Amino acid sequence: MRSAPSTAPDRDRLPVTVLTGYLGSGKTTLLNRILTHEHGLKVAVIVNEFGEVGIDNQLVIDADEEIFEMNNGCICCTVRGDLIRIIGNLMKRRDRFDHLVIETTGLADPAPVIQTFFVDEDLRDQLRLDAVVTLVDLRHVEQHWESEEVQEQLAFADVLLLNKTDLVEAEALEAIRQRTRAINPLARVIATCRADAAMDQILGVGAFELERALEIDPEFLASDHDHEHDDAVSSVAFIEERPMSYRKLERWIDGLVSERGPDLFRMKGILQIDGESHRYVFQSVHMLIDSARDRPWRADETPRTDFVIIGRDLDEPALRAGFEACVA
Repeated sequence: MRSAPSTAPDRDRLPVTVLTGYLGSGKTTLLNRILTHEHGLKVAVIVNEFGEVGIDNQLVIDADEEIFEMNNGCICCTVRGDLIRIIGNLMKRRDRFDHLVIETTGLADPAPVIQTFFVDEDLRDQLRLDAVVTLVDLRHVEQHWESEEVQEQLAFADVLLLNKTDLVEAEALEAIRQRTRAINPLARVIATCRADAAMDQILGVGAFELERALEIDPEFLASDHDHEHDDAVSSVAFIEERPMSYRKLERWIDGLVSERGPDLFRMKGILQIDGESHRYVFQSVHMLIDSARDRPWRADETPRTDFVIIGRDLDEPALRAGFEACVA
């Protein structure tokens, strides 16, 4: 499945932050910080709970922002239609807010929520996904590490908050940091106590973080891809100085998605395409693929391809061979 790119300029589309994290990780604490912080933004909030009785909504600080509760099912499965409907109603009052925050249930798979902003034609032109922010409960995450929900929440994150630093020793914090980086080398990792991250690290960060990470550390992809671990979810990173064939890449990626789509959580890349003076930006979520011709390569940068796959039970040698066969 390929999504058509939005024709609306980014500045005209409402930025959306998705807050996720396992049960008890601190999502409501962070949401209350967002609602009370003097960041100058008018924020609308959608709170999702799994049960019929909404508790989180009662815990959210009373504020001027618009708060909508969804408690008739998990946002990632039974109520995606309701999510689209609520956002549609919100957009009728677009002039009343600057940013939308969606807090998912702790049992949610973020992927269908992310896909909503690419698949639905109306939403695609009205909103842009700013970031998926995942909170990690440092004190208890190891008890739930093998949970599919935890691993998916880690894999889909653009920003990872390692929360509750006051409850663990420095060695435990570093071990979890390394473990999360092995799953998701793309996410910005921030250690927090009571979800006390700076607002400019949460809101307005831009969902596609690969370029920013590469600007900070051009070799950061190379440092983690050989890390060995036993977890089912992992990442594989590719750096290629030679131009790539767009047609070969397209065939290879389409084949991967067709064969392993449910196991491929996220793919992201900045591509150097043979014969092109512009770079290409690529990303996918499971079966949904999106690529677009981007800005020209700057005179002060060396064109190359940086590509990352995050998924379950990845066969690194096979993936590396397939990627290298796409060199022009």
